Amino acid sequence: MKYLGILLTLLFLSCAGNQEMPERNRWESHASNTTIIRDDFGVPHIYGKTDADAVFGLLYTQCEDDFPRVERNYIWAIGRLAEVEGESALYSDLRARLFMTKEEAIEAYESSPEWLKELCRAFADGINYYLHTHPEVQPKLLTHFEPWMPMYFSEGSIGGDIERVSVSKLRSFYEGGITFPEAHSELEERKKAEIEPQGSNGIAISGNLTQSGNAMLLINPHTSFYFRGEVHAVSEEGLNAYGAVTWGQFFVYQGFNEKTGWIHTSTYTDVIDEFVEEIVEVQGEPFYVYGEELRPVETSEVTLKFKTEDGMKSRTFPAYRTHHGPLTHKEGERPVATAMMWDPVKALEQSYVRTKQDNYQGFRKMMDIRTNSSNNTVYADADGNIAYFHGNFIPRRDTLFDYTKPVDGTNPATDWKGLHTVDENILILNPANGWIQNCNSTPFTAALEYSPKREDYPKYMSRDRENFRGIHAIDLLKDREGYTIDSLIALAHDPYLPAFAALIPGLVAAYDALPQANQSMKEAIEVLRNWDYRTSKSSVAMTLAHYYGTHYGRKGDRPFQMSDMELMTYFGKDSPEEERLAIFKGVLDQLTEDFGTWNMPWGEVHRYQRLNGDLRQPFNDNKPSIPIGFASGRWGALAAYGARYTNNTRKIYGTRGNSFVAVVEFGEKVKAKTILAGGQSGDPASPHFNDQAQRYADMEFKDAAYYKEDVLKRARETYKPGER
Repeated sequence: MKYLGILLTLLFLSCAGNQEMPERNRWESHASNTTIIRDDFGVPHIYGKTDADAVFGLLYTQCEDDFPRVERNYIWAIGRLAEVEGESALYSDLRARLFMTKEEAIEAYESSPEWLKELCRAFADGINYYLHTHPEVQPKLLTHFEPWMPMYFSEGSIGGDIERVSVSKLRSFYEGGITFPEAHSELEERKKAEIEPQGSNGIAISGNLTQSGNAMLLINPHTSFYFRGEVHAVSEEGLNAYGAVTWGQFFVYQGFNEKTGWIHTSTYTDVIDEFVEEIVEVQGEPFYVYGEELRPVETSEVTLKFKTEDGMKSRTFPAYRTHHGPLTHKEGERPVATAMMWDPVKALEQSYVRTKQDNYQGFRKMMDIRTNSSNNTVYADADGNIAYFHGNFIPRRDTLFDYTKPVDGTNPATDWKGLHTVDENILILNPANGWIQNCNSTPFTAALEYSPKREDYPKYMSRDRENFRGIHAIDLLKDREGYTIDSLIALAHDPYLPAFAALIPGLVAAYDALPQANQSMKEAIEVLRNWDYRTSKSSVAMTLAHYYGTHYGRKGDRPFQMSDMELMTYFGKDSPEEERLAIFKGVLDQLTEDFGTWNMPWGEVHRYQRLNGDLRQPFNDNKPSIPIGFASGRWGALAAYGARYTNNTRKIYGTRGNSFVAVVEFGEKVKAKTILAGGQSGDPASPHFNDQAQRYADMEFKDAAYYKEDVLKRARETYKPGER
């Protein structure tokens, strides 16, 4: 029997192939070296012997919590979305492939340092082992994940820089100049006018202003709900990171370790430029003009598959590239090349290395990699430092040219001239006022009077534009001290809305100027006249103001293109009084039509609802939902709560804004409280699908279990990958 067993083993090895067994061996090795502890909110605490073991467990638990989102992120990132969603996604796929082909992604992976390749393999192994041990899970497309895939998805922000390349312009360019105007229905216009501004809030507080004497950090990204899970990854090689992970990535994107913490906010730094090229044909081949020379246009083909009712079809596109980047659209009749940061190996390195820094010096050195292109960083640490980095990847350019518009690619003087050093970028370290804030607003008020000065930097480093969230944060932070974790949570949910202080008095003044003609709205006007501009679930004034602001944004005349802040100020002071009253009458009419009365408390109209695990929730007024007292970030709410307005519902349901929020205090031991919109799991059958929803609405944060003894006290499940 002994020899028969050996013979059968040898036979199995010879049949299994040279590649399958090493992969299986890695799976089993990682699984044996990894332990997962789920706490009372389902947060996975992954303990691995090595960093690769922790990454393996991290991806395995992400698949447990929401495999459809893990898969969907990679279907989109690698350019295969049309195979699932049909021809409408074809140009999203083409955009991905223009910037990197599969072959280029493999080459990038193969050229990575060995430690990074090991993590990329662990990424793929964690997902593949999950699929192997869960045969009941049926992927939509990706049945086997590869270690080169993270090269397409190397940063944690939604979409990253590539989504700033217009799919509609790309389509027009590749369809031979045919334009495809978007629908202008009432529903579409409302959606455009009312969509929640993207962004995040980051606030760092010096120990000089806290009760404990320790530095504190507010981590408040504003993303699509359920876009990130809450995780804790630990290894015996120094990894101990807690925070939010974008589904499918192997690093904590917004979070903290025992000594340092970081929050990213979307930046206004100019990191993408468009170069208008001049293409000529020489002996049947395309060349582009560059100074006094002609350079050959790089040409290739991209073949994409797409789903149809008749099965899978394919289409082949030509692909063109100059040294500036791929050709993506036209400016007049001339093609335009789009340049952006595209260094996936270094970007992945920076994203992971960031999570293991234990002091400012290490964090600052990590920033020298300079591939964190789409975001600013607000930072705090256990040594008491607070800091702000405005952008990270900033090309050096000739200030004679206006890079907010396409520049002449034939002129070598317009080329990028390397990168600015971190010290040349906008940087704040330990300002004397004791706090730093960034709410996607100008960096030149980030530390009030101790902020950098606009005149010291090239114009392309930042737009000097404030928003209502920034104004709100500054008013709350100045001249305040004695912070605790709970008081910083309260500050982050302050109900005052400065946009309405700019907008509503103008409506009241218009009514006072023409009272006799508008008696029907007298009672509603009096509600607004007596309002303190604070949102709450019970506030009728908040309902009226929200509808008035959104209706005005959709229907009001404006003399020129304005920011939200400029627009609300204009509508509040300078627009025609008759227009203000006409817009408000429309608000009262809509509320009465939808609800039978305009006298609706905000929480009756403004709701949270999560019905299933779909990427797009099928909101339904007849199904259970939770009242929400928060408001849109457009109005200056720090606790931003944005909605989608194409639901065929009367009530307003949140889809983005506050998603994962953490307040962290550093010291001898790190302490933190967190909240997650809905819950950790995307499975409606899970007890953690919606177990944080009411706490989210009530601002009742949970303690983060960071140290092993605290994790064990809160443990509800302990297992190895493959055992659950």
